[in-house]
Amino acid sequence: MRNIKLTLAYDGAKFHGWQIQPGVATIQGSLTDAVRKITQEPVSIYGASRTDAGVHALGQVASFKTRSMLRAEELRRAMNALLPAEIRVVAAEEMGSDFHARWQAQEKTYHYRIFRNEVVSPFEYQRVLHYPYPLDEEAMCAAAKCFEGEHDFSSFTASSGSEETDKDRSPVRMIFRSELERHPEQEEIIYVVTGKSFLRYMVRKIVGTLLEVGRGKLRVEDIAGVFEARDRSRSGPTAPPEGLYLVGLKYPEPWKI
Repeated sequence: MRNIKLTLAYDGAKFHGWQIQPGVATIQGSLTDAVRKITQEPVSIYGASRTDAGVHALGQVASFKTRSMLRAEELRRAMNALLPAEIRVVAAEEMGSDFHARWQAQEKTYHYRIFRNEVVSPFEYQRVLHYPYPLDEEAMCAAAKCFEGEHDFSSFTASSGSEETDKDRSPVRMIFRSELERHPEQEEIIYVVTGKSFLRYMVRKIVGTLLEVGRGKLRVEDIAGVFEARDRSRSGPTAPPEGLYLVGLKYPEPWKI
């Protein structure tokens, strides 16, 4: 069996997230349909991150195994011919048999775009969070640094919908980078966060909390208390999905992107 790695970009606005669901369009479902048509095999595709409905990607990674003798580049071209225009296979390459897009990922980096101008371009609709109202961006920058390091993120996640899953899932996560970048020429601020793994809605809950700091409803010094409370109601609201992008992943040297 050959092991193929795909690097993907997609506009998630029209899709119900990554994971296959009956009766609705998903990223994984679209990829699986395309690969099965090409290879005529019951292929299973694994993604590095199960992005939510409406979330976008610039550097998602997926992998699958196949007996097809088509070269990786031929698979890429064939998939792009079959996939919806909102999903593109940016690159495809054959990897060693041990490579797995999800389990070998060491770091994931997300960006969340907040557009600050009064008028948002129709070409950015459903691709940014439009927030033209006053924000204390300096306080938001200071608050963003509070999320770096290892923390219990119970206050910054959503229930999986299963008590058993939530009970067995550790809420402790390591964040390597958490900061706001100002892009005045584009009239937007971008929240940049890198970690090994993330809980459900975790990035969007952090962004919602940073916005509460920017509005003056929370102080930077309140963040520590929100962590300690382990209570979702203490953090900010979950930010909408349209501003969130999975921009890249890092793998160990043998599987380096």
